[in-house]
Amino acid sequence: MVQGSQNRPRRAQPTDGDDAQGAEPDRPRTAVTPRYGVAEPTRTPPADGATAPISIDNLTKQFGAVQAVSGLSFTVAPGRITGFLGPNGAGKSTTLRILLGLTKPTAGSATFGGVAYRDLDRPQQRVGAVLEPTFHPGRTGRNHLRVLAVTARVGDDRVDELLHLVGLAEAGDRRIGGYSLGMRQRLALAGALLGDPDYLILDEPANGLDPEGIRWLRGFLRDFAGHGRVVLMSSHLLNEVEATVDDVIVIGHGRLIRQAPMSELAASTSARVRVQDPQAAGAVLDQLQASWQVLQDSAGPYLVVAGSDLATIGMKLFQAGIPVLELTAQVVDLESEFFALLGQQDGANPLTDSSTDLTGVRA
Repeated sequence: MVQGSQNRPRRAQPTDGDDAQGAEPDRPRTAVTPRYGVAEPTRTPPADGATAPISIDNLTKQFGAVQAVSGLSFTVAPGRITGFLGPNGAGKSTTLRILLGLTKPTAGSATFGGVAYRDLDRPQQRVGAVLEPTFHPGRTGRNHLRVLAVTARVGDDRVDELLHLVGLAEAGDRRIGGYSLGMRQRLALAGALLGDPDYLILDEPANGLDPEGIRWLRGFLRDFAGHGRVVLMSSHLLNEVEATVDDVIVIGHGRLIRQAPMSELAASTSARVRVQDPQAAGAVLDQLQASWQVLQDSAGPYLVVAGSDLATIGMKLFQAGIPVLELTAQVVDLESEFFALLGQQDGANPLTDSSTDLTGVRA
């Protein structure tokens, strides 16, 4: 049997005494604190220890002459928050749509523990997703969730819990047409959480949120994943991704560029060394078995050195009689690494391309 589907405990079937909308009162849910900002999931993880991973296996999607996704493979682990990054046209949206059964792949598969979305039993209670949410502007936030609650087999109590959880308790009876972008985003998240799912698939979840909302979302996702569940989120806010996720998947032109823990991908440190003769300095650095490259800025050429500490680099250059004009630590953050990875795939050097910036780039 497939881990995380057939082996998982069967959810209780509603009885005649259940809510008219099919509520399941015995099913453990996310505990709601009395104020917006903190949520503490208390549901016991599945008996096998964790939710099964998301698996993307040799996924390919062709739209006429355009190949949106090409042989893409990666795994999203339970118990961790995974960031899904790439520029516009990289294939992120197509991949997520295939995963959620909205688009049929040309080849390969995208599954939840080996089970396609269309084959899941009660999918709203297994997967929650926010992809380009739409709302009826004349409907209230509460009634929007009530409509979704019917197929999620939960009742008004769950709707009330989630309105409170996402900070919309006082706005639940207002028409959605009067909601701000951030309020709509929070309402969409509440809809994704109705069935208390094992998987959360989120596209730009922090879009429109104020700083308090972003901080709350970060804490909620960490708690959600910390109870053995799976979070896959895409975002173009690279600094927020860096502060939130545990793992990063970067794709470009429909192919996997890199999958790595956040701790490995970002916040690595190199040395910035400026000397009069970079090639002579490079020959000395070769003795340290350090990797280096020569780059250029408005002040002239300099070296970026990895694989050795500042003190050792400075001492070696001093002993070789090479004057050091600048020797500083250079921290490589997610944004720098992101563009470097894209540049490697395209055969460019983003560190020396002055035209490279965040404009028009969406993860």
